[in-house]
Amino acid sequence: MKGLCYHMETIFALSSGAVPAAVAIVRVSGPAVRFGLETIVGAVPEPRKARLCDLRDADGSIIDRALVLFFPEPHSFTGEDCVEFQLHGGRAVIAALQRRLALLEGYRSAEPGEFTRRAFENGRMDLTAVEGLADLISAQTEMQRRLALEQSAGALSVLYEGWREQLVRARAMIEAEFDFADEDDVPGSVAETVWKGLADLAGQIAAHLERSHAGEIIRDGFRIVILGAPNAGKSSLLNALARRDIAIVSDEVGTTRDVLELHLDIGGCPVTVFDTAGLREAAGAVEQEGMRRALAAAGRADLILVLEDLSDPRPIDLTSLDRDRVLMVGTKVDLSTPAETDPYDCCISVVDQTGMESLIGLVSARVEDAVGSLATALPTRKRHREYLVRCLDHLRLAVDGTDMALELRAEELRHAGEMLGRLTGRIDVDDLLDVIFGEFCVGK
Repeated sequence: MKGLCYHMETIFALSSGAVPAAVAIVRVSGPAVRFGLETIVGAVPEPRKARLCDLRDADGSIIDRALVLFFPEPHSFTGEDCVEFQLHGGRAVIAALQRRLALLEGYRSAEPGEFTRRAFENGRMDLTAVEGLADLISAQTEMQRRLALEQSAGALSVLYEGWREQLVRARAMIEAEFDFADEDDVPGSVAETVWKGLADLAGQIAAHLERSHAGEIIRDGFRIVILGAPNAGKSSLLNALARRDIAIVSDEVGTTRDVLELHLDIGGCPVTVFDTAGLREAAGAVEQEGMRRALAAAGRADLILVLEDLSDPRPIDLTSLDRDRVLMVGTKVDLSTPAETDPYDCCISVVDQTGMESLIGLVSARVEDAVGSLATALPTRKRHREYLVRCLDHLRLAVDGTDMALELRAEELRHAGEMLGRLTGRIDVDDLLDVIFGEFCVGK
């Protein structure tokens, strides 16, 4: 746990939603919180107990009657003295209180994410918990909420800190062996204990890394790309999934020339569906660019729906696609009955909804397979994966480097622990902080 980082300025901001609203919360944190309470309220309320108070302006007039909650350091969100004013959510009311606060010596408006940054600097949460909090605020689906809540509560922090402590203990035993080999109370060999434990740890980290894609899918969304020849029914399927007209549907070839997006919630997981330009041999320059973007989107997709018009089959070249990520979908089944030998995973009609439930079931199964269980904490960001990969590389060098000097193997363990320290924000993350805290809204 870090020691408290004392700031000279006291910050304030509206921390609830947009006004007007029935109730709004103005949060204040910093060294002059008690002074502000004595000035505006007349006294410092009993800690952590709501008190109904008159909030007074500089001329003694009442700004509003509000509930006031005081949280003394270090037992507050930021680790500093904090107060929350819960008042009526009218624009004029909020503006009057903020003007009053701005007149107090040492007070200023908070920057985006500044309350959370102070919580990080004061050891109230580590960097993975901060990222989880940012994700919780922006969560739009049930899976996003559950994963972000788990991360903001410190699930990744506990896991990574436990691994780092295991590395520190292992290094201590190894360094004791070559520094104090002549001492009777130092074990003669760590091969049977330390290295076996570190090999097990490498396995745990590798298994954790395998789940990183699932975490990224929950956070950023499962990507589905619709491919097919012109007029295969791609835009019609997108509109059917959206239950509204998003894409232009026309018999004219080349209507869709850019990539269109649709955001869905399937089983609590965010899903983004991309409608793309029809793929064909002869096309103009603009349409060719649309096809290039279609294939590029397919290369980044978690699932590709390849559509083929059953009434006018025009196969497209699938050689560049990963077939494990492809579902073949026959369309316009209301116009033509597929033969038993047709290689389709599903046949649909957006006109009479034939096969749509089956298609959604197939997609849901793919999403579920990709996401798996939320029983354990998952890494959710590219940054997490990169540091975990580097940690595992150093750890495996140490474990497998039986022909290396013991000092060099211990150095690899130090590097592995350093990567975990960067993950949680213990060391060398100053260049990341502005980016991470910049994700927050003002007041958080």
